[in-house]
Amino acid sequence: MAGSGNSMLYSLLLFIVILSLQEMYRGKLASSELFTILGGFTSSLLFLFLLTFIGNYQETSGVRTGWGAVILAEAVALVAASTVHRLLVLCWTFVRD
Repeated sequence: MAGSGNSMLYSLLLFIVILSLQEMYRGKLASSELFTILGGFTSSLLFLFLLTFIGNYQETSGVRTGWGAVILAEAVALVAASTVHRLLVLCWTFVRD
């Protein structure tokens, strides 16, 4: 099983890769309804990996923020989704629930 440090590193790397790919293919993700749903899914992955990173960081540093980590991760994922297409925010909300 991976330790907090390894999990923190892997989740940060996956977050950066997914965010980069989402921004590189911004036009493709906004081109059709199916790709818009795929963009919402990638935004939910951004939320998952960022929340994992923040949780592992808190685990290693010994600091707890409670719901602040969730709100921060959700805000970052929503901003990233809205840079691709404004409907991705709505798709991301449905995929996440």
